[in-house]
Amino acid sequence: MERVDVAIVGGGPAGACAAERAAAHGAETVLFEQGVPREDRDELGPDSTDAAGMLDYWVDIMDFDYREIPDEIILRELEGTEFVGPSTSVELTTTGMDASYPKFGYTFHRARMDDWLHERAADAGADLRVGTGVTDLETDLRASSPKGPTHTLTLSNGDQLEAQYVVLADGPQRRITLDALDQFTPPGRSIADSLSPPEANHIAYQEYREFPEELFAEFEDRLKFWWGYMPGETAYPWIFPNDSRVARVGLTMPIGMQLEDVDDPASYKLLEPSDSQLPSGSEYISRLLEQEYGDEYDVESDIPRVEDRGKSKGTETYPISSTRPIDSPVGANVAVAGGAMGTTSAFHEGGYHVAVRTGKIAGRLAATDSLEHYNDLWKQAIGDEVLRNVVFADIVREYGPDDWDWAFGVANDMQGGGDDELISNRFSAGLDAVKLLASYRKRKFGYRDGGYVQFPEDDYLY
Repeated sequence: MERVDVAIVGGGPAGACAAERAAAHGAETVLFEQGVPREDRDELGPDSTDAAGMLDYWVDIMDFDYREIPDEIILRELEGTEFVGPSTSVELTTTGMDASYPKFGYTFHRARMDDWLHERAADAGADLRVGTGVTDLETDLRASSPKGPTHTLTLSNGDQLEAQYVVLADGPQRRITLDALDQFTPPGRSIADSLSPPEANHIAYQEYREFPEELFAEFEDRLKFWWGYMPGETAYPWIFPNDSRVARVGLTMPIGMQLEDVDDPASYKLLEPSDSQLPSGSEYISRLLEQEYGDEYDVESDIPRVEDRGKSKGTETYPISSTRPIDSPVGANVAVAGGAMGTTSAFHEGGYHVAVRTGKIAGRLAATDSLEHYNDLWKQAIGDEVLRNVVFADIVREYGPDDWDWAFGVANDMQGGGDDELISNRFSAGLDAVKLLASYRKRKFGYRDGGYVQFPEDDYLY
């Protein structure tokens, strides 16, 4: 049987960065990625479906010097973002966070970014097996290895491989992660209780659309989000500008939500009285474009779908982790990284940066026989980011259209930036600002000391 030091399941940003770090630190490293086709990629690669926007301070969270990212990956530099509510909107031109990147952020070509991370891993000496998936993972907790438990991976081609350490980076779908971690859970408990994809994820859909020049100019340097337009916890459509006059128009929404679950459907702009069920992703997009631009343009002819981009004919559907993270069973020589562990960001959108950073940490520690420190180190690196987003998601969980208008009105009064500036403005912004800040602080305190972790390390059994 083939034996390696570090085996990595999944070739997205977490897996590729884990492979690069492990190989760079001298470990014999193999990465398995089942691979999917895309219209804009010549060969198989990871499931590179994402809105792919990067804020300034996220580059630092990734632990990259932004100058080393190839130019062909960056599609559009950004100057700000606009949040649109049913009758109120707010525009931000700063994240309020210290950052090395000089702009508000940028949009990027996700497949090219993934491919660049794969090149870095291969250059470091990792063995990348794209087109070969993992179907099963069994851990021998009583292995005679001086480094502790070992793992047997069964591959999609029927072969088996033994590894000393495993990094699970199979994304929000968690095809291997759930069963692999259940080897170490107490009787009657399952990791699926925390990370079952239909319950712990949102579903996202996006289309690549080409806009008229004068219309594209309205948002060519900013991200645009619509809140309170469609029902569901943190459900919203967006526009992300790309290269030329192409933008990604997409949305995220809970999985399995039904129209009968919606309070006051008539209050949502993207629902219609004739609806017998919630619209599909493509229907939501058509309604959004028609409402926003239909008075001046014929949407289907003037803003057509670009069919040679994306995963399939200019469209992409993909899961997004939308829950709180779990710790890893490091005592079993297993680390879980990225979307597989439940990391999320920016209201469940844009988790690329936390995937990169957790992958880097897991790969380095596995290669240096230091994996026992993983749960502490990922919290040090991304804990503040996860905490912010978990808290904000909790605050807006029950928001309806009127709540979003209220929140954006308060935000306009509080324009400043980071927490310190917002706090300094709380009185001049009025009692509503004090109420919003008090809610944020209370929930943040409740998740202190890693309290946002759903399944802590001490709950695993070895």
